[in-house]
Amino acid sequence: MRKSPASNSAQVPQIGEAMRGEDGHLPYLLSQAQAAMRLALERALADLGVTPPQFSILTMIDSYPGLSGADLARLAMLTPQTVNLIVRNLERDGLIAKSPDDMHGRILRLQTTAAGHALRTKCRERASRVDKRVIAGLAASEEKVVRRWLVRLAKDMRPNA
Repeated sequence: MRKSPASNSAQVPQIGEAMRGEDGHLPYLLSQAQAAMRLALERALADLGVTPPQFSILTMIDSYPGLSGADLARLAMLTPQTVNLIVRNLERDGLIAKSPDDMHGRILRLQTTAAGHALRTKCRERASRVDKRVIAGLAASEEKVVRRWLVRLAKDMRPNA
């Protein structure tokens, strides 16, 4: 594959410029911000050997013990196959455990182990630093507006909303 001439790359706007700035399409701007935050979180968690999706799933299981894989997929807005792979890896590493549901033996309930809870706590400390970078420069009232808007957007954009 041929490389583009250097002169073409000079025409690509930086984040915050042209359509990558305030005049850009909102879905693109949200995606751009999410990608930057995900990269920051990946870097923050890297030496712990945890990916952002693993951290997310571990957090949900730790926060809501007893979820099934299907519950977790809906909550995380991921495919059941993706959640199954993450759960399998977390279980292999001794971070979560499965137990049969009392009423429906085929349903497996998930909970964190002591090691999983401890790792989630370490990850949360790192993620908090990323959170602080995200809201840096916002007044508390502005942060509240952003949070409300993001929650409303997530609710309104659900498939059956």
